[in-house]
Amino acid sequence: MIAIIKYNAGNIRSVQNSLTRLGYESIITDNPAEIQLADKVIFPGVGEAGSAMQYLKERNLDELIASLKQPVLGICLGLQLMCTYSEEGNTKCLGIFDARTKQFPPKEKVSHIGWNNFSELKSAELLKNITLNDDVYYVHGYYAEVCENTLATCDYITPFSTIIQKDNFYAMQFHPEKSADVGEQLLKNFLEL
Repeated sequence: MIAIIKYNAGNIRSVQNSLTRLGYESIITDNPAEIQLADKVIFPGVGEAGSAMQYLKERNLDELIASLKQPVLGICLGLQLMCTYSEEGNTKCLGIFDARTKQFPPKEKVSHIGWNNFSELKSAELLKNITLNDDVYYVHGYYAEVCENTLATCDYITPFSTIIQKDNFYAMQFHPEKSADVGEQLLKNFLEL
């Protein structure tokens, strides 16, 4: 069973629809027992770091997520919340990845919206059949700095972590559920871990 963590941070249905297209059943839940029993956990998100962390803390999901032993995949805001700290709302996060989430430096357009490819890609099971030329879809104004757990980087104003892994925790800054065939391949790779 795949559990998609519900924490009022949007985009959950499109993630579930992607899993269904790939032939996987999933549940959307904020029930700790259901999350703990899941074979895989997906931690998606679109929203603001401070209010999302508050929701997680109120339900003790912050401690639960960090203690999970099965494969966990953070998406977009999920990746940022798995870092130590976010400049968005001056927020202390889950601390799974030793990286900080920062706001893009001011330019004409601050938010990174649209398709972009990878600028660096390490060898990893999660990245099977993925190349530097593959484009994925982004919507974010904050980014995780490059750290020792970075598997892939992207360059938009500055290089940032777009895929991170530490132990059983994986995360993607882009939206695999909106990234066509490349996104489906990445989700499939995660689900087959």
